[in-house]
Amino acid sequence: MDIILGLLIGLALGIGGVLAALKLIGGSALSQARREAQSIRDQAKGEADTVAKQIELDARNEQAKRREALESELDGLRDELNDKDRRLTKREDTLDKKLEMLTLKEKNAADAVAEAKRRQEDIEGKQEQLQALITQRQDALAAFEQQKKEELQRIAHISEDEAKTQMLEVLERQCQHEAGQLIAQVRSKTEEEAEDTAKNIILQAIQRYASEHTATSVTNAVELPSDELKGRIIGREGRNIRSFEQATGVDLVVDDTPGVVIVSCFDPVRRAMATQTLRELLKDGRIHPGRIEELAQQMTEEFDKRVAKFGKDAALEVNIPGLHPRVSEMMGRMQYRTSYGQNILRHSVEVAFLCQTIADELGLDGELARRCGYLHDIGKAMDHEVEGGHPKIGADFLRKHGEKSEAVLNAVEGHHNDIPSTTPYTPIVMAADAISGARPGARRETLEKYIKRLNQLEDIASHQKGVRSAFAIQAGREVRVVVDPDKIDDAQCEYIARDIAKQVSEEMTFPGEIKVTVLREMRTIEYAR
Repeated sequence: MDIILGLLIGLALGIGGVLAALKLIGGSALSQARREAQSIRDQAKGEADTVAKQIELDARNEQAKRREALESELDGLRDELNDKDRRLTKREDTLDKKLEMLTLKEKNAADAVAEAKRRQEDIEGKQEQLQALITQRQDALAAFEQQKKEELQRIAHISEDEAKTQMLEVLERQCQHEAGQLIAQVRSKTEEEAEDTAKNIILQAIQRYASEHTATSVTNAVELPSDELKGRIIGREGRNIRSFEQATGVDLVVDDTPGVVIVSCFDPVRRAMATQTLRELLKDGRIHPGRIEELAQQMTEEFDKRVAKFGKDAALEVNIPGLHPRVSEMMGRMQYRTSYGQNILRHSVEVAFLCQTIADELGLDGELARRCGYLHDIGKAMDHEVEGGHPKIGADFLRKHGEKSEAVLNAVEGHHNDIPSTTPYTPIVMAADAISGARPGARRETLEKYIKRLNQLEDIASHQKGVRSAFAIQAGREVRVVVDPDKIDDAQCEYIARDIAKQVSEEMTFPGEIKVTVLREMRTIEYAR
């Protein structure tokens, strides 16, 4: 029993030791675990702080980038506004300067008007003084003449009638002597200049017969077999008509007119080429951009050959060799140019032969006259491309391409009185040009339209302030205006000429150019008694 109790007590003590050892081991492990947990918490907290700081740094960088982009955009807008402000300021300065200039011009004009008015008043006052002086002088001269007459009668002891008779006899003998000398001088001069005078008289008489006036048509009408073809000519969304106009250089008008489309162009050769191209397209039936460009190219080459052939054939017909190829080409282009229905190339050939006939009759060089007549209208082949009248254009073109004859150049540039005639061939060309254009059937313009245009031209000029009379000359190519010299001075003549030219351009339809000449003439008449 005691042994058992001892065993039990020893067993209990062993178990307690074991438990105490186990408790001691568990407390150490718990402390270790707690330390590890604390370390893990500290490490996690540090990583979290690091991530938070990185996120905050990234956010700040993004904010900085956005701020820089916004500031850059604002700077651009600010620069653009500043640039616009500078431009507006510059425009305001320009407008201010123009306003100052206009104000200054108005002031100068007002001062000029006031000065002119003052001068006019001074002139009127001086005229009154001058008239009074003239009256006093006339009275004094009359009294002096009466006194001298009485003194002569007293000295000569003859009457007034006897003195008159003697003086008339002396004057008659002197006049007879001077008249004889004058007759001899006139006869001698007339014999020397008889031939030139006769030629000039003939030329002037022919020249006054008429003057040329021209007009051109700028459209051709192409008939269609049916109106359904208009849609094919236009094409889907207008591609065919755009391609045609680009390839040919003309305007194609497709409107409601039944069975017709209109080809419009100022260049007669290009208009004729486009018309023929359109007709070939209608015959072929294949109307699309590719075919249009192909046919336009073919027609261009063909018409170049036609123009060259027309020019060569015409030069051969009038027997004018040695023309520059460009001159011959320009003459050929006039085959497609008309004036009131008259073909310009045939007109040039006709004028060439008329010039030769007139020159031969006057004993001049018929071959040179024929050359002048043939080339006189060459400027019409290019007056739709070059600014100015066709005489000046033609003369410049001939000088550029080797024409050396002064007679030809003067005839071309002066056949509408644009410059003075320096040779007799220029009025010959004027006469032949007028005869060719005025012969029956040459042109279609009626006399009524022609007279109406001249009357309108004279009415416009006559209604200007200060104009005394106005005359349309050179078949309407020039209007001469005579102003009142008492109301209009030399400076105002320029304004009147400019105003008339501007009004004529705005209100009238006319070919070529109209020259406005303003004349101011002061005449002073006095009688000696």
